[in-house]
This record gives sequence, structure tokens and C-alpha cells, in this order.
Amino acid sequence: MILERRVTSSDRGLADHRSADDGLVVRSSPRSDAAEAYRTLATNIQFSSLDRPVRTLLVTSASSDEGKTTVLANLAVTLASTGRRVVVVDCDLRRPRLHTVFGVQDGPGLTSMILDESLAPPYQESTSPNVRVVSSGPLPPNPAELLGSERMARAVAQIAADADFVLFDAPPVTVVSDAAMLAARLDGVVLVVDSGRTRREAGRRAKEQLDRVGARLLGVVLSNVKPEKSKSEYGPSGR
Repeated sequence: MILERRVTSSDRGLADHRSADDGLVVRSSPRSDAAEAYRTLATNIQFSSLDRPVRTLLVTSASSDEGKTTVLANLAVTLASTGRRVVVVDCDLRRPRLHTVFGVQDGPGLTSMILDESLAPPYQESTSPNVRVVSSGPLPPNPAELLGSERMARAVAQIAADADFVLFDAPPVTVVSDAAMLAARLDGVVLVVDSGRTRREAGRRAKEQLDRVGARLLGVVLSNVKPEKSKSEYGPSGR
């Protein structure tokens, strides 16, 4: 794996909030250890392979409630802060949350665009500069089939043409097949695991399922990690 980034427990705790902009620690606490971790994560992704640049990225998790949406949102804001045009797409068509995090409407969204290909991508401007949101739209009865369709492939290409980076939020890879269906179509995948909850077996199965579809797994983000004392004390008075 090319990257491993640790997100502190204080950041992970924000993942369960529901009001607009919740979880965007890179905005609320830009000098925190968590914000620095996201900046390092963004750099690692951009330099993960100069021969195969990553422009479309899937963020998923091994199991439920591991902080994947929070990781994706903070990564998007971090990439956008460098002047990149970023689009985040909610492909969690079972429990969509990106519209809540970024404070935008729930629809029309991705499914609207897929069902009616004459529609332009339904971008919504977020409160974060350079970040646009494509919400989930109406939830379909067959998410995996929709995400694996040729219509979805065309939607990905159309959105990617309008951005420097497109980040896709998908359900946990070991719970449903949605993430695996989409992963093979994108440039890379980041897997989020909770350091205190995820069982080793769940992480192994998640990697196996992504490998099985030929997904390019860039690495793992560990959420809910206690801050390292030596790192937090580094500064003018502690070197």
C-alpha cells in the first residue's frame, strides 16, 4: 500500500454529527494534528504515482460507521485549498450524507443524472471554495446495478471532465457490493478503517474484494487514532 494516514480520535468523533459543515476539521481547526494529517494524505495521493495520476478517487470503508464520509469531505476541502477544482459525489445510495456535511440540497443528484442522460451534472456550490457537490438524488431500489452500469461510467467521465479531482463516497465494501462495482472504474481507492473497532478479518476481506475487481488500492486511512504526544508537543518550545 502506498499511503497510510492516521486521523485522530477528535476528528473521528465529528463523523456522527448531522448539521451543515459538521466534520470539516480542516476548516474549523486548520492548525490541528487532524488537519495536518489530511494535508499529508492529500500530498501522498497526488504523488502516489506520477505515471498514473489520480483524478477520480473512491473513498470507502471496511465496515459501517468508520468515518469514511468525514475523511472524504476533509480531503476534498484540503485539495481545493490548493486551487484545484474538486467535485464530491455521493454514491452511497443507501445512507447518503454528503449533502448534510456540505449543507446543500439532497437532490436532484447523481441518480437523476443517470436516469435522464440529457441532464447536465447537477452541481451544487458548497460553502468551501472550489468544492462542488453532486448529491445522491432519489435512492434507487438497485444501487449496485446502477453504479455498475454503462450510464454510470458515462456520468463519471462527464463529471471528471469538469474537475481536477472527483471524490466518490461509497458504502462499506464488505457490507454491500456497491463500492466494488464502482471501484474498478476509478483511478484509485482509499480504504478507511477504525483503529479501535475494525477487526483484522474485515480489513482483509475488504482488500480481497477490491483486489478481485481489479481496483487500485492506494492505501488505508486509520480513523479514531489517539494523537501522538510527541507530535502534538512539537513546536517552538518542544523540538
